[in-house]
Amino acid sequence: MRLLITILFLSLSSTAFSQQYIVDELASDMERSKAMSLSYIEAMPADKYSFRPNEDVRTFAEQYLHLAQGLIGLSSNGTGAAGIFPGENLEATKAYHTKAEVQRIVTESYDFAIKSINEMDADKLTEIVQRGQFEVTRRGWIHKALEHNTHHKGQTTIYLRMNGITPPQYQLF
Repeated sequence: MRLLITILFLSLSSTAFSQQYIVDELASDMERSKAMSLSYIEAMPADKYSFRPNEDVRTFAEQYLHLAQGLIGLSSNGTGAAGIFPGENLEATKAYHTKAEVQRIVTESYDFAIKSINEMDADKLTEIVQRGQFEVTRRGWIHKALEHNTHHKGQTTIYLRMNGITPPQYQLF
């Protein structure tokens, strides 16, 4: 009986440890993504924030404001934290289209996501959260936040290159 209790305790402890490890890993990935995004934002000259490759796509500023909005919403779905900038459409707010404002908002959105991830209950990572037609685990929503952000950051690589700027070195680790 003691052996069974010990095995059960170790199993539960191991699960709790592994869940916390996942939370730590997600926060670390978000920190790395923040650094990469801010290096791209820094690389683009302030007078090029209204640049768009053609009329059918977002400007450089709009890409990062959209990235920030998505990061806030998707990570909120995952962590359960109340989002920042409630009721605002960041991308549509022309006052935010400057280099300084994009830097500030993107920084705040990442800081919010990182803090929310670090403060979340690791035992809830597999809990399903429904938003609209989508039913995704909390962990899945955080992965979606990272995926969405990578998608838009990747698009801005072309924006930099079209302006004669070599994009910052990719940071895998």
